Amino acid sequence: MKIAELAREGFEAIGGGADIDSFPARKAKSAFWSSGHTPTLIAAFLYFDLAFMVWVLLGPLAPEIAKDLHLSPAQKGLMVATPTLAGAVLRLLVGLLADRIGPKRTGVIGQVIVIAGLLTAWRLGVHSFAGTLALGGVLGFAGASFAVALPLASRWYPPEHQGKAMGIAGMGNSGTVLAALFAPMLAKAFGWNAVLGLVCIPLAIVLVVYVVLAKDAPNQPAPKPLAAYLEPLKTADAWWFMLFYGVTFGGFSGLASSLTIYFTDQFALSTVVAGYCTAACVFAGSLVRPLGGALADKVGGVAALTAVYIVAALALLGVSTSPASLGVALTLFVIAMLALGTGNGAVFQLVPQRFGKEIGILTGLVGMAGGIGGFYLASSLGFARQATGGFGPGFLIFAMLALGALAGLTFVKGKWRTRWVAAAQGVRI
Repeated sequence: MKIAELAREGFEAIGGGADIDSFPARKAKSAFWSSGHTPTLIAAFLYFDLAFMVWVLLGPLAPEIAKDLHLSPAQKGLMVATPTLAGAVLRLLVGLLADRIGPKRTGVIGQVIVIAGLLTAWRLGVHSFAGTLALGGVLGFAGASFAVALPLASRWYPPEHQGKAMGIAGMGNSGTVLAALFAPMLAKAFGWNAVLGLVCIPLAIVLVVYVVLAKDAPNQPAPKPLAAYLEPLKTADAWWFMLFYGVTFGGFSGLASSLTIYFTDQFALSTVVAGYCTAACVFAGSLVRPLGGALADKVGGVAALTAVYIVAALALLGVSTSPASLGVALTLFVIAMLALGTGNGAVFQLVPQRFGKEIGILTGLVGMAGGIGGFYLASSLGFARQATGGFGPGFLIFAMLALGALAGLTFVKGKWRTRWVAAAQGVRI
């Protein structure tokens, strides 16, 4: 392929976007549903969906748990943030395992650990703040499902459909909607500890479906020496992706974990009503993830992310003023989640194009950064509430982080347009 053609395709992939069908390579696109393995895509979505449901489970239950265990605002923030941090760390390890033994088997191992941990917590009970942190650590394995579902689906699809495939599999983060909708109602009816046992029922059902439907792609990479999995960290692009996802997914997961606490504390809502409000916000962010991937396929990941950071920063700045109206606050959160969900899809439209051969470990690394961003936001909101009496400073700082990511994206996009051409020629960058 000529250098000029490589340059045009590289420009389009990262944000050139315009006149896509003018490139001959793009005219040969295959139909999405016939280009991969649909049963595996469905299995990846379901596995991810239920895993995310339990990953953020402590958030919707937090008001009831905090009341029973007499937790301070800072402790509440740390409690709901701990699964996010644990998931961030474990995503790296799970990403390594997925590349070595395959995503399917790795997913089974993780799901069994989560079910066993929840059943143990249900049977023995959680009676202290330390106990909630221990449970949060186990739930981190559910958050690490990110490093299973995305490579499981991605490896079946060609580059021109990566955004859609990763978006559909990644839409499993809609499981956070299920937690927000049903956990408060079940806790009210049966007690919050009983919820820990009840969620094991759908988890077990989906695990069986996953085992039956999922299939590792035939292009599964051969196992490499352990040190080789960290090779991408020697490139600046990996760190940029980690930053960008740390803001988009960090904002999404941090808000998903914290909004029930916010609505109950800020507007004195019942946990059930606060759960409905949280579910509306989370549903918005989950719904647009595949649309974000498809949008990035069309206009380029950089163009999509640029809009994402601007909109998210403005919405979070609005929330940081502590609006007195529930309607205004809810509207701003929905806008923020729409932007952040779009950004989640856009980031993972770019990652496979730059790191196709290392998609498993890059999914783990980038996902880890997203989890760290979520841990920061959720915990900082709790500390802000305890230190200042309001959540505003926590939202304000995260809005500044979104603007910082925008500045970084603006800085690096020109270099990507030349570096990715070199990568396409097999030159190390």
